[in-house]
Amino acid sequence: MSKSHNLIAGSWCATIVSKTLSLRFAAHIAEKVLRTPITALLLISSIAVSSCSDNATAFKSIDITGAIYGKDFNISDQNGVPRRLKDFEGKVVVLFFGYTHCPDVCPTSLSELVKVKQLLGVQGERMQGLFVTVDPDRDTPDVLRAYMGVFDSSFIGLIPTQAQLKEIADDFKIYFKKVDGKSRTSYTMDHSAGTYIYDARGHLRLYAKYGMDAASLAHDIQILLRQTH
Repeated sequence: MSKSHNLIAGSWCATIVSKTLSLRFAAHIAEKVLRTPITALLLISSIAVSSCSDNATAFKSIDITGAIYGKDFNISDQNGVPRRLKDFEGKVVVLFFGYTHCPDVCPTSLSELVKVKQLLGVQGERMQGLFVTVDPDRDTPDVLRAYMGVFDSSFIGLIPTQAQLKEIADDFKIYFKKVDGKSRTSYTMDHSAGTYIYDARGHLRLYAKYGMDAASLAHDIQILLRQTH
């Protein structure tokens, strides 16, 4: 991604002033080592948040509580129903971006989410999986409905228009790019593979990097569910 984005994570405590030099050093290292601006920013914010409280909850994912992006959306689902975050109040929302022709990342992420729901047991009903397609041209309502059904019929696919896709990509700081194939319809889509997790009040709380195991995700979701009792 070519733009740098500001990230505010959590309520900054007074002692953060004393951490300025450490954060500047972390920013320098992140810029040199990490591949994308959003990953660097997430690392820096997680360092800052951890410095605010010695008793912070031990999430496995990256804690981005207080982030000023990804606050909402207004996109139709695979059944043509307009959806917003408030529709899922009372549930932990797990949201990520992909497309149905994805050969590996997307089916792996969805399969892991199925395992997470199983690990949560009865609490699994309080988790909502959302899949936002970055390929609305091929991912029609019928295609996306069938795709969700392969994994879990309770998971919801969201189909933005091309204009909405650009807007939500900017708002959620995600990357996507069409990669031409041998024919007009054989293209692939490069895209960000991480997952955003919202608490049951609709607040963005966590960022889970691709490849995080189901047990770790279930652990974090259980913490969020307990916090909203």
